[in-house]
Amino acid sequence: MPSRKQMITRSLGAILFMVAGTTLAAAWSIEPSDPGPFYAMDRQEISATPGDILRIEDFPSAPQGARAWRVLYASTGLKDEPIAVSGVIVAPEGAAPAGGRPVVAWAHGTTGVTSRCAPSLRSDFFKHVPAVQQFLERGYVVAASDYPGLGTPSPHPYLVGVSEARAVLDSVRAAAHVEGVGASSEFAVWGHSQGGHAALFTGQLAASYAPDLKLVGVAAAAPASDLAALLHDDLSSRAGKIFTGLAIWSWNKVFEAPLAPLLDPPAIAALDRIAADCMEGSIQGLVLLERETSIEDDFLKQDLTEVEPWKTILVENMPDSGNLGGPLFIAQGTADPIVLPRVTRAFAEAACRSGTPVRLHPGPGLDHMGILNESGAAVDWIVDRFAGLPPPSDCGDLPSLTASPG
Repeated sequence: MPSRKQMITRSLGAILFMVAGTTLAAAWSIEPSDPGPFYAMDRQEISATPGDILRIEDFPSAPQGARAWRVLYASTGLKDEPIAVSGVIVAPEGAAPAGGRPVVAWAHGTTGVTSRCAPSLRSDFFKHVPAVQQFLERGYVVAASDYPGLGTPSPHPYLVGVSEARAVLDSVRAAAHVEGVGASSEFAVWGHSQGGHAALFTGQLAASYAPDLKLVGVAAAAPASDLAALLHDDLSSRAGKIFTGLAIWSWNKVFEAPLAPLLDPPAIAALDRIAADCMEGSIQGLVLLERETSIEDDFLKQDLTEVEPWKTILVENMPDSGNLGGPLFIAQGTADPIVLPRVTRAFAEAACRSGTPVRLHPGPGLDHMGILNESGAAVDWIVDRFAGLPPPSDCGDLPSLTASPG
């Protein structure tokens, strides 16, 4: 017989399922279709020069006063092989200034792990790029990578820092190759959730992988930082089980990490079904979970943080708080059940100890998606970095991320 805790959890899940069913039915009906020929390219056709444009076409519904393109560009895979990555470049209309336009590299949050989950396949793409209009109005170019395996052939290396960072850095290089855009080598990176993880790794790899680019700052909202803590904590959250499951599924495909005895056969089958779907947020993850009763509280039979090769994969894909490549802005909701505030604050504290200037921006009462309502603070911080102003730092007195009572 289920315990009282299990009954409460399941009741909450059922309520959230009904909410999701009524508020997100339209989103499910407009999931991206399968990628077309634009995204497919024989390996021998892929340039060995990261950032080269391999294919380009106009992207519909660009924001007012801007032009946009869907691009397929060259990047570097996990085995240092040339790969193709898709994405979107958007720039203000008109001639670029003499010094070129700074670039904001947007790193998106979790959308899934299979090809058709690429953000660039969505007709409402620009609704999912926080503050894009504000950046364009300031004369910046926005480069938005899909990441490898989204759009291009799956699997997507989910929460694999090197893969994400190379794709983001090469999207900045690709922007400079789009005729008439006038993108400069100066850039900032801005990401949410999985994209926050990508942003932190972009800062970490920028100097070594892309010394031709000039990073001015790293901005992240609710970033996945300490993966061991986050995936462990997320097992107590119904939505979090989806993110953990996606990571396990991806790492099995990318690194050949064995699923048995970590999972039993019903759970493995459930993860395969979950991995075939796309999502735009945690509520859609709850819908997926309600359909998959095999993903229970004890669906993991072993601790990821203790069993190899999973333990090593976790450690290798945790961003280095002591090597962020530039000043750091972090926005974190105090009511986030996915990326827990205490994990984010611990990362900010570690970055401070390394000497990195850190601006920690709390979102009182905001959850994992709600923190994006604070994107204006990230915009202001990025604008000041492009202006060359000294980066502010809260390291002397980091703000609390504890939710206020009541």
